[in-house]
Amino acid sequence: MVAASQHPNITLMTYSEVEEVGGYVGNFRVKIRQKAKSVNHDLCTGCGICWEKCPNTILNEYNQGLNLRKAIYIRFPQAVPNKPVIDRENCRQFQMDGKCGVCKEVCQAGAIDYEQQDLILEEEFGSIVVATGFDLFAWEKAYGEYGYGKYPDVISGLQFERMSNSSGPTEGKILRPSDGKEPQRVVFIKCVGSRDDAKGKSYCSKVCCMYTAKHAHQVLEKIEGSEVYVFYIDVRTPGKGYEEFYRHSLEEGALYIRGRVSNIIPKNSSLIVRGEDTLLGRQVEVEADLVVLATAMTPSYGSDAVARMIGIGTDKDGFFEEAHPKLRPVECHTAGVYLAGTCQGVKDIPDTVSQASGSAVKVCALFSVDERELDPLTSSVNESICSGCSTCVLVCPFKAIEIKTVTERFYGQTLQRQVAAVNEALCQGCGTCTAACRSGAINLKGFTNEQILAEVKAACL
Repeated sequence: MVAASQHPNITLMTYSEVEEVGGYVGNFRVKIRQKAKSVNHDLCTGCGICWEKCPNTILNEYNQGLNLRKAIYIRFPQAVPNKPVIDRENCRQFQMDGKCGVCKEVCQAGAIDYEQQDLILEEEFGSIVVATGFDLFAWEKAYGEYGYGKYPDVISGLQFERMSNSSGPTEGKILRPSDGKEPQRVVFIKCVGSRDDAKGKSYCSKVCCMYTAKHAHQVLEKIEGSEVYVFYIDVRTPGKGYEEFYRHSLEEGALYIRGRVSNIIPKNSSLIVRGEDTLLGRQVEVEADLVVLATAMTPSYGSDAVARMIGIGTDKDGFFEEAHPKLRPVECHTAGVYLAGTCQGVKDIPDTVSQASGSAVKVCALFSVDERELDPLTSSVNESICSGCSTCVLVCPFKAIEIKTVTERFYGQTLQRQVAAVNEALCQGCGTCTAACRSGAINLKGFTNEQILAEVKAACL
């Protein structure tokens, strides 16, 4: 990210979100809201005194709630620029009618600005690459048998990842959230929310098997004398060297139990994990100090709004749909829009990097020519019979139709009326508008009503 921020052709717009997307390939008009940071980054030196003195603490989202952060904070250690912003929703200065102001008092650079407002920017872009990431499946609501999120020592795989990271809340030490002690017996439960039509998602989240093997290896490596149990449905290792790594975790001592976990109950300072071993055909109970859930990957929060804004189709699970799974895997039906990463489906890091590289090459190819070929089979409007009802505007999935005003002469008088207009650069020839048009004013080129009836008549001869 540091290299990207220093590149002369890259502009990082941090603490910002896209509010509106208009236009078409080569001429996208994007409205961006740059949120008020309440800190003047031109003056701020990133010294850290402000967040050291801030009296208000809340759960740290970046570390998955495993530690606390201040109301004025830097989101993560490698953030660019490495300067803080104020969380207005949790800042006493904004929530208690100005009854704080500690950060402004201690800031020697005078960078704190409580009056700063959001900025609305409008920029033009030739292409858009969508990379909205993923969220974790909300297992607390669906899998009450695992404790409804009430047991502090039942954590997600992402929480374990932050815990085992050297820059995480425990500086890389694996500790129980309840008492801060090292767990001697750790149970991993895979497919929590994945491959479960009843309570979760039907698809496999793909990455869980490998990161569970990595977490099992980390426990056995960092905690002397520890025991690791892994409950699984199947072990899937699609990737170069993945099977070998899984085998290595077995050789280190991880015990894999094929079966589902029925429930988790507390017992003194431990947890009793009850499940089944389908290979031995018997019930099993494991007393654990820490339970780690490999939860399913789901589309990120708000990705459905992004899809509607840009005009991207989604599948039944909410992931963005590509134009073709084999021939056009990084393209959307909306020309000039490309996909990268887990917004399109579950992926690991190598697959994400590969797809991002493919999207970047597609953008370069788009910009390498002065003119672009369009599909000739687009919709057209017969303005003489169009009623301007705008039904076609509402049903068009690609935002290719808009209402325009035309001026006509009628019996010597100048009249204005509204009619539909098709942007051929956006139209993908799906035909939805032609089916919805009440007056029959819209036809798909090459598939007009007259042409289709002529084909039917010819076939019946």
